[in-house]
Amino acid sequence: MTGVIGELLLTAGVLTLLYVGWQLWIGDFIIGSQFKAEAKSLSEEWAAQPSTTPTPSETSNGTPADEPVAPVPAQPPILAEPGEGETFGIMRIPRFGADYYFNVAGGVSTSVTLDPIGIGHYPGTSMPGQTGNFAVAGHRGSHGAPFQDLPSLRVNDAIVIETAEGWYTYRFRNLAYVQPSQVEVLLPVPQVLDATATESVITMTTCSPRYGSSERAIAYGVFESFTPRASGPPAGLTEGVTA
Repeated sequence: MTGVIGELLLTAGVLTLLYVGWQLWIGDFIIGSQFKAEAKSLSEEWAAQPSTTPTPSETSNGTPADEPVAPVPAQPPILAEPGEGETFGIMRIPRFGADYYFNVAGGVSTSVTLDPIGIGHYPGTSMPGQTGNFAVAGHRGSHGAPFQDLPSLRVNDAIVIETAEGWYTYRFRNLAYVQPSQVEVLLPVPQVLDATATESVITMTTCSPRYGSSERAIAYGVFESFTPRASGPPAGLTEGVTA
């Protein structure tokens, strides 16, 4: 009888380990693949929409220009802050692969945004391209784990936020580890109290270690440029990142 009970307990232990393994690895892969497919579909939907932006070879009234006009850096349109769970953009990070597409939505509630959508925008922080701190959060070890590889970013890696209007390109600068209580990372100038922001930065937050929450891993980037949809995808999405 004792032997039978022991075998049952052993079987139960194996099944438990298999279930945990599924939750931690296989589940993340399946959910992450679903999230990527949904975000890529939205990207393709935006790409299929007709553009109303004049091409560089046209004047402001739509007629052909007599002389070539030097390109003028596009001013980034500032989006309205989204409602909780409202998708407004797609994060794309070439370092993490050509298939890295994750929707970005308003709020950082686990039940409304992070678990069912992917990446959430901290309410009250800046929007893409806006002066100040565009701060977002994502899981590192569950629900698709969009930020599982955040610590592997390298200086100058492109972090691109795609919207219906175009692409906002940031460049990664550094990674920091802080205590969960250190909410100063969300300030307009991260970690600096009472400072006036003069540039646009991105702050990406996630739990650390991957399957724990004793710390937060924080990745910072600096805004580089906005590319209107009519101009086509920015170079940051296709440049080599194999080094």
